[in-house]
Amino acid sequence: MDVLLIAVFMQVLAGLGALAWSKSPRLATLVGAGGAIAASLLGLVPTLRVLCGGAVAPWQMGWDASHGAFRVEVDALSAFFLVPVLALSGLAALYGGPYLFAYRHEKSLGGPWFFFNLFVAGMVMVLVARTALLFLMAWEVMSLAAYFLVTLEHEKAEARYAGWVYLIATHLGAACLFLTFLLLANPVANAANASGSSHDAGLQFDAFRGNHLDPMWAGILFVLALVGFGAKAGFVPFHVWLPEAHAAAPSHVSALMSGVMIKMGLYGLLRVLTFLGPPQAWWGPTLAVLGLLTALIGICLALQQRDIKRVLAYSSIENMGLIGLALGVGLTGLARNELGVAVLGITAALLHVWNHALMKGLMFFCAGSVVHAAGTRDMERLGGLLKRMPWTGGVMLLGAVALAALPPLNGFAGKWLMYLSLMRTGVASADVHGLTALLAVGLLALIGGLAALTFLRLIGIVLLGTPRSDAAGQAHEASPGMIGPMLVLAALCVGVAVAPVLIADLFLGVADQIYGWEPGRALRELDDADTPLEIVGNVNGWLLFVLGASALAVMAWLRKSVPATGPTWGCGYARPTARMQYTGRSFAHIIAESLLPRFLRPRTSRQPPQGLFPARSGFAAENPDPASERVYVPLFRRLADSLTRLRVLQQGKVNVYLIYVFLTVVLALAWMTVRRWWAVS
Repeated sequence: MDVLLIAVFMQVLAGLGALAWSKSPRLATLVGAGGAIAASLLGLVPTLRVLCGGAVAPWQMGWDASHGAFRVEVDALSAFFLVPVLALSGLAALYGGPYLFAYRHEKSLGGPWFFFNLFVAGMVMVLVARTALLFLMAWEVMSLAAYFLVTLEHEKAEARYAGWVYLIATHLGAACLFLTFLLLANPVANAANASGSSHDAGLQFDAFRGNHLDPMWAGILFVLALVGFGAKAGFVPFHVWLPEAHAAAPSHVSALMSGVMIKMGLYGLLRVLTFLGPPQAWWGPTLAVLGLLTALIGICLALQQRDIKRVLAYSSIENMGLIGLALGVGLTGLARNELGVAVLGITAALLHVWNHALMKGLMFFCAGSVVHAAGTRDMERLGGLLKRMPWTGGVMLLGAVALAALPPLNGFAGKWLMYLSLMRTGVASADVHGLTALLAVGLLALIGGLAALTFLRLIGIVLLGTPRSDAAGQAHEASPGMIGPMLVLAALCVGVAVAPVLIADLFLGVADQIYGWEPGRALRELDDADTPLEIVGNVNGWLLFVLGASALAVMAWLRKSVPATGPTWGCGYARPTARMQYTGRSFAHIIAESLLPRFLRPRTSRQPPQGLFPARSGFAAENPDPASERVYVPLFRRLADSLTRLRVLQQGKVNVYLIYVFLTVVLALAWMTVRRWWAVS
């Protein structure tokens, strides 16, 4: 534990060092990025030891008595999430060095590196905190550091808007988290503290695990945790901040936010579930339905976007929905005593957490290289980049296949376990649960088809064809410092694809901890469920071998062949231009305008040509988020109009403000009296 705390201290110290040397972009980058990489490597040592079955003693330090002790610990659940946080943050720091260095003439680089390191340190402390106060403090540090990274280009209105949306969403979610922990420590909510335990013990996670919650209070806490942590995870309808923030942030920050920060919501939800006791029958279906809805809406909106980073952001919403679906299936299996289903669900969810961190980190790195080279995120202004950026294009193609959950890459393994868990539930249950599970299989297949179309569209428009702008025509390959992290993530995607059994064996102890089982039971249940992970790994391995051998054979044949030169058939046009090729909208036209529900369809405006010799015509399409446009924006506008009436309270007079303070103190004392009377009665 001491080693991990030293790594956190190194992160913060490196950030402060980068801030101190802000006037030297090269030195600030060296200190900030180098410190982040070294701290990540150091922190991985104890983390991997715990994940492989070792133990790390908790570390505790006396704190102010009114706030409890400073207590941190790494258990299996924390270690599982720490691995992607530390690994991806180290790669993001390596990638971010040359990426941010391009801004050296426009901005000081000390601030971005300070907040980057603080962001990573905050995530690590969220995962190791063992008191409510320390957890919430680390949560705020993580959230605020991310806000300053999102608004790096604050001179742009788009970045400022994204920052405000993110800040509002994260603090509304944090309000639910404060209420959750207050209720967990409240003697009214549980019988264990009713006899009068100390306030210090009431804020410890160990004390939460010892609670005997009333079923009603447990249900309330589950809903609060689902809303509070679901806002960070990007569950619908709390997802609106995610496409705004991911598009505005630097690409290495977007990779961290999508790859690991939104997983902090999943970690918090799983951690709270260990406090609530056995799951109630409605928890699993609720989470599964919410996850399925999130995945479906996320991929439908991803299919329509022109901004390459917004496509990836909505894809993250889809994948978080898939993980929520798998967790819901696992909780349902546990509540119904179908232990094989429970282990399949939780294994699918945990495997997809790691897979998504690898895949989405890779794709955001690729998107950053494209933006860095072509100067735009608009897909309709890109094209032909595979020829100009072969390394970036190659790994981007691999990442797209993985995110589409197609064999032979790692996204397929987790998706297959989701299918298997749903089908096992459908076959084993001869009631409405079984029918619902089989219907969910069909919806999951629909989501998979839409995901494949989404990334076919992305690859076809960005990498193939001819350049649609001068900037795309002059694009260049990224630097080795940016290509290196992409190649590492691509290799890890392939490695997980061919060895999913080895990866799953690492975190089955996490399933035991979440379900409250004795060590090793999840592994036994997984073996009894006849999970074909080994078959999936073998199939992926052989497919990769065949595809690799075929690619080498084709390359050898192309080198020996004599290419024919000359223009291709131009469909009767004497001078074809870059505009005479498919657009991103054409890929999604039939699906988006004919098959999707009306509220998910794009909004279009047409000005058709008029007369025999038309002077002008036009076509435009918008793809607003329906939750943001139809719910949140009108709601907050009405709130803003209503709250402006409270400005009458701002009198600007000291004596009036002293009266406000006096009334606040009186009300607080009255509340404490009522609360104490309520607890005693």
